[in-house]
Formats: sequence, structure tokens, C-alpha cells
Amino acid sequence: MTITEKRLRDRSGSLCEISGSDENLVVYTVAPKTEESVENSILITENLKNQIENPETTNPDDWRGLNESMWSEHLPVQIVSWRMLARLKNHDLLDMMYLEEEALEWAKATGEGDDDESKIIHKDSNGNILKDGDSVVLIKDLDVKGANFTAKRGAAVHNIKLVWDNAEQIEGRVENQHIVILTQYVKKTK
Repeated sequence: MTITEKRLRDRSGSLCEISGSDENLVVYTVAPKTEESVENSILITENLKNQIENPETTNPDDWRGLNESMWSEHLPVQIVSWRMLARLKNHDLLDMMYLEEEALEWAKATGEGDDDESKIIHKDSNGNILKDGDSVVLIKDLDVKGANFTAKRGAAVHNIKLVWDNAEQIEGRVENQHIVILTQYVKKTK
């Protein structure tokens, strides 16, 4: 057990900070934060964590605890509550919630509050959602325009950056060259 997990268990009484369950608890660091800490993370069931990371699996019945967790004194719990209320389109509870401007920016950082039509979601060739910092593997040899080399199938690209205005493009380094890659030619690695 990490120090962060121990501190989160102390903070929450070893219960999920969203549902109140005590089963299959894991630490979830709230994106786009990457450092696991009490200030950036919550204690949550593995089931809810999986639903956060895979929106297509969201089951509204599993999120009944949001009407209480939204009032948490802990900012990361508020952020997750806001995002899930936005995803579930629960405007009644969202309208009651108040976040400081900086906290609201953190909550909106994943695009959860955006209209579905305007939200840009990057997906790999298998439909997995890509995020900044993910690692991918090329699934096809790619001729790199403007450089005299071919990015080989199977090449790993670490710490990718999403092209913010184009869901079909990511940026990364292949053979020490910074290139733009089409998402249809990559597969996310775990």
C-alpha cells in the first residue's frame, strides 16, 4: 500500500469517496494531474474507475452516490463528481454545485462538460480513447513526409500529445523525429 493510498483510506474511512462502498478500492489520480497524491487523487471502487476511463461503459445506477460526494470538502472528489454529473447530464445537481474558477477549469480539462458535438475525442485504431502522455504502437509502416525515413510497424511512441483541434492526429517522437501521426495507424498500449 502506498503512502497516498494509506492517507486516502484514512481520509475516507476506507470507503469509496463516491459510492461509499468498501469493495475493490483503488487510487484514482484525477486527470490531467499525473502525480498520485492526496491533493490529486481519490479512493474509488475499481468498477467506477473503469467507467470513468471508459465512458461507453457508464452505468448511471452505479453513480447514485454523486448527490452526496458532490458536497465533499475534498477538491478531487468534487472534480470527479462534477465530471460524472456532466457526463450523466444531471443538470439539476450540476446547477447546485459551485466550483471556484480554477477548480472548474480542472473539472472541464477532460471535456466532460462540453457538448458531445463539440468535444474532440482521440481514439486509436481499436476505438480506445487516447490521452496526453499515453504510449502507442504503430500498426503499419508509415512514410514520414518531410523526413527521409519510414516509421516501422511495431515502433513504440511514448508520451504522445493530442492535436487539440483534430481528433485524427497525435504528435510524438519516432527515431528522434517529432512527427504527427494519424490515430487510425496506432494502437494504445497499457
